[in-house]
Amino acid sequence: MTTETMARAPVKLSLGYKAVWGIAALGTSLISGTYGALLPIFYQDYLGLQARWIAIASAIYAVWNAVNDPLFGYITDSTRFKRGRRIPYMRFTAPFLALTFILVWLAPAGAGSNTLFFWMLGTMLLYDTCYTIIGLVYSALLPEVTESDAERNGLQISSSLFGLLGTILGFLIPDFFRPKGDALPSFLPLQVSMVVIAVVSAILIVITTLKVKERPEFTRVDKPIPLGPALRFTFTSKSFLVLVAQNFMSILMQSLLLGMIFYLADYVLQMNTMIILACVFIPLIIGVPVTTLIRQRLGVVGAQQLLLFIAGTGLLLISFVPKPLILLCLAMAGFGLSGPQTLTNVLFAQVADEDELRSGVRREGAFFGINALITKPAQSIALALIPFILESTAFVTREANQGRVFLDQPASALFGIKALIGLIPGAALILGAVLLYWYPLRGSTLDQVKEKVLALHADKQARLERGDQT
Repeated sequence: MTTETMARAPVKLSLGYKAVWGIAALGTSLISGTYGALLPIFYQDYLGLQARWIAIASAIYAVWNAVNDPLFGYITDSTRFKRGRRIPYMRFTAPFLALTFILVWLAPAGAGSNTLFFWMLGTMLLYDTCYTIIGLVYSALLPEVTESDAERNGLQISSSLFGLLGTILGFLIPDFFRPKGDALPSFLPLQVSMVVIAVVSAILIVITTLKVKERPEFTRVDKPIPLGPALRFTFTSKSFLVLVAQNFMSILMQSLLLGMIFYLADYVLQMNTMIILACVFIPLIIGVPVTTLIRQRLGVVGAQQLLLFIAGTGLLLISFVPKPLILLCLAMAGFGLSGPQTLTNVLFAQVADEDELRSGVRREGAFFGINALITKPAQSIALALIPFILESTAFVTREANQGRVFLDQPASALFGIKALIGLIPGAALILGAVLLYWYPLRGSTLDQVKEKVLALHADKQARLERGDQT
């Protein structure tokens, strides 16, 4: 490496670039927010599918998740298309994501358990495959477009703000069209709204792919690593293993929180869902840009730990405080959730930087793929926990009450709902914050990694200009 290449500065990104970057998050979170919030109540409460069938579907779903994320991560890392190794996958999978998402909600009402089970399972697997490809590619693009934690934080703030908007809409739109009250359910308005969500989301994802460009040195200079060494580099990274353990707790929390919002609104607080969403998302939106100030003071990992503790404490309290204070606890949790919402992918970018110094190759897809291999089962755990805990606490479903909402739930069922949205996810977040004490990329160690990565990237750019390509 020459002195000239070692002096290379991190890539700076314009405000317009960051804004367009976030548009894809609006599309993906609109779909995933709707999916996470509506799926449990749709299949169990509305259609009456028994908990054991949902648990079996969740288990099979978890096995497929254990295969597809690292598989697609390795494939995208090894791809060498002229247009890049990631953007083509993101762009051309978007229409199929829309189609498979629509199919999830076309389950035939009144069908038997076997039919509902196979419909739920098949559409879940198809949807998740498309969502995995897009979500993994989008996450993997963040670390490679710039080496600066500040710029990455800026991109992630844009992604988080647009993503939060999508998640909010993912609650509000189905909440407006879903069956309510004592009327026998009609699913046509809900299904039409799902079609609109799917089409709009796919268009938003494609818009981002038309603006964001990949850095050619990572496609044309880096040589793909064989699968065996790639796995060895991944599983011998202490930074990655600690971070993925913490992220497992965050994914478990997120899945439970999304899946229980409607239950909390309908049965515990018996109020409009919009009020509950406002108590969570307004503090969360405020917290997202505040993460920049906390990061500047405590570093990325220190800021993440503090915010996880705040969110975990707020959620824990939900199970024990009087009903009027639950909204205040949700607001506290919402502010703390700005940490995992905004800083997690910045930490994964640090892990990818450190790995590039070891392997010589940018391998973000591998890390996000293996991360999903380990953390996505948390979604299946949450999906299985919800019906089993509700059944064990004597929750009365609408289907069991002749299609009408049953508001006079027993105290045991109300506590089960509060445990699923508060006690369990709150404990998970606090445990995640504790795990981060073993994360090594901080202080002088992180500074050295950043300096060496800049020099390595300058060398790769020089090799690209010389035509020294794979």
